[in-house]
Amino acid sequence: MAAWQISGEYMETCNCTLVCPCITSNLTGKPTEGDCKAALAMRIDKGAKDGVSLDGVKFLVVMRSPGPMIEGNLTVGLIIDSAASDAQVEAISAIASGSVGGPMAALGPLVGKMAGVERSPISFEIDGLNRTVRAGKFIDQACEGLPSAANPDEPICIDNTAHPISPRIALAKATRSVMHAFGIDWEDNTGTRNGHFWPFAWSG
Repeated sequence: MAAWQISGEYMETCNCTLVCPCITSNLTGKPTEGDCKAALAMRIDKGAKDGVSLDGVKFLVVMRSPGPMIEGNLTVGLIIDSAASDAQVEAISAIASGSVGGPMAALGPLVGKMAGVERSPISFEIDGLNRTVRAGKFIDQACEGLPSAANPDEPICIDNTAHPISPRIALAKATRSVMHAFGIDWEDNTGTRNGHFWPFAWSG
């Protein structure tokens, strides 16, 4: 039996123009702005680690890559819902850092700096193809899925990606992206930037 497992919903925005070149280049593409700033938000609907329930816990992984992701030297920080207990914070920190295996462990060799952990109230809202996440003074982001002409109620998706969240993710445009955390600063509301979302399921 897995030592831990979490599943729920994810969304992100980044500063690259739509579609982010990381996704279609297996992390080798140069970010459209030279560097990449991204905030990956997770809402755990069901999960546990070492007997600690993680149901309902929300967290964000905020990162900056100074160039193509594959070249490493990423700065990574973690924001965890202030409603989480100390035991839940410890569990999420281990999972999000990849220290206990799982998808984030693959990013480990690319991380140059762990910028720390912040606590903040976090909201994660879903309305059809729209996703909105707010984390206090740190993050305020929203994205809108690109509807498929085959079924406008479903987003266009890309499969078999190297994305740590899920091999399948929806394509979306960032309608709002505000990041001010761990020295990573970005604001945009043009609707021209990249976003993604999808259910996720991790274990380790």
